[in-house]
Amino acid sequence: MRRSVASLVLHGAIGLLAVSALLPLLWMVSASLMPTGEATAVPLRWLPSRPTLEHYRALFERMDLGRQLANSLIVAAATTVSAVVVNGMAGYAFAKLRFAGRDRLMRVMLLALVVPGQVGMLPLFLLVRTLGLVNTLAGVVVPGLASIFGIFLVRQYALSIPDSILDAARVDGAGELRVFRRIALPLIVPILVTLAVFTFLGTWNDFLWPLVVLSDDARYTLPVGLAGLAGEHVQDTELMMAGAVITIAPAVLLFVALQRYYLAGIMGGAVKE
Repeated sequence: MRRSVASLVLHGAIGLLAVSALLPLLWMVSASLMPTGEATAVPLRWLPSRPTLEHYRALFERMDLGRQLANSLIVAAATTVSAVVVNGMAGYAFAKLRFAGRDRLMRVMLLALVVPGQVGMLPLFLLVRTLGLVNTLAGVVVPGLASIFGIFLVRQYALSIPDSILDAARVDGAGELRVFRRIALPLIVPILVTLAVFTFLGTWNDFLWPLVVLSDDARYTLPVGLAGLAGEHVQDTELMMAGAVITIAPAVLLFVALQRYYLAGIMGGAVKE
């Protein structure tokens, strides 16, 4: 009986925390559908008196948010695909291929994780400028092509692959690329999906690097464009909420759609060396 009561209290507390976390998001969606001025009314309104899509229409028709949305989709998709390919192969190599200095190099790379990303932003910008990629979407993609965190994440998961399976394929005459493609790749799909979710969300929500690299309004990504919208229409709460909904909706839908693979990748990566 005591266990049932404790379980009920625990689930009730978790449910209360979940509602508390979701309440601001739900109000944001509701406010985006309110007529102008209703979101700032006193007392606070939770539901629109007359739902309207005029703010969404204004974002796409008058403020060219559609172009910024397309830019964000291009950047996030290109970065995600590139990161999965590069980090997937590099993580597998660090886990299963034997080469001189492998473990020492991995430890040095992990030490670099403690360095804030902002510290490397200046040399990274100089590199992008040397490549002639300033004010281009390709320049926004470059930093996400490979990451120490992504390599480490894939490496930890790939350590769980039995060496005997890979060695058997090598004995049969398969080359390393074929071993990776035919045997290792299907086994590390969950962690690659997890990495894809991390990369997409991080790139989609990134504000500082696109702001540094891009100078043309036509190439702005959604977070940068929304920040400009906040400065120009700071009093229009409903319009701002509509822009926020458009910004977070793709990320939420992606996470919900891939949640099963995401959790499998996270839980499967806990491997001891």
